[in-house]
Amino acid sequence: MDDIQKRLLEEVADLHEIPTGAYNIRSNGAGAGRRSTEHIEITTKEDKPGINITIKDGTVRESVHIPVIISESGLTESVYNDFFIGENCDVTIIAGCGIHNCGTQKSEHDGIHTFFVGRNSRVRYVEKHYGEGDGNGLVVLNPQTIVHLADGSYLEMETVQIKGVDSTIRTTSGDVADNATLIIKEKIMTHGHQRAETNFTVDLNGENSAANLISRSVAKDSSSQLFKSNIRGNSECRGHSECDAIIMDQASVAAVPELEANCVEASLIHEAAIGKIAGEQLIKLMTLGLTEEEAEAMIVNGFLK
Repeated sequence: MDDIQKRLLEEVADLHEIPTGAYNIRSNGAGAGRRSTEHIEITTKEDKPGINITIKDGTVRESVHIPVIISESGLTESVYNDFFIGENCDVTIIAGCGIHNCGTQKSEHDGIHTFFVGRNSRVRYVEKHYGEGDGNGLVVLNPQTIVHLADGSYLEMETVQIKGVDSTIRTTSGDVADNATLIIKEKIMTHGHQRAETNFTVDLNGENSAANLISRSVAKDSSSQLFKSNIRGNSECRGHSECDAIIMDQASVAAVPELEANCVEASLIHEAAIGKIAGEQLIKLMTLGLTEEEAEAMIVNGFLK
């Protein structure tokens, strides 16, 4: 890989060298490296672009990295990755996509990820999106995630997009069985004329199922953001959705929550807060010697941690 591709890998997957454990690296629409392990098998799909990741029952304290990097302007692709996680597992999955576009054409990656999480398994899934370039070619990322949680399973999903993506539509849906839990933590920052849309839909089907959707975002300049969430409580369950956003300059942010209780024992809550940085916060930091720009940056960085 050249220096640009190596830097993209560092940005989206914190990789400075070939990772230990299982991995699959996709670069400019083709495979750039792969390794399966005794408990984690990665195979190429035969009917469409993408891979199958199969994790055997009882796999614990193991990880798999599946980053995607694009450094060619004008490359557009859709990739389908399916995760089959067995029972009684405890694993970490690191994904993400980085795009370097210094041309005049649009570069786009649409990753469609489907998770089948077995009984009593725990999964931590991390997905980071990053874009860079000279500003003449668009960087577009449209991730789709579909989650199926079996009885007693747990999936925590962390998604981060804080730089360089001109347009994104982020769509996540899930169904949650008995005693299973889905947690989604999203962090987004937009600037310039960028646009970001988030769509969450979760069906709490099982007894004592739970979902917690948390979005934190910052909109700067003339960028726009739209957050939509829909939690459907179809049994005795707990659902919580939260959207907190900082708005700056001429940006716009909209939050559209929807809760649907189809069982008298469903407990569903939504919280939303959109506002500017408090003046007293800026003043306090500026009295410590920071400029206004430095104070704003510190507040934003702390908010997105």
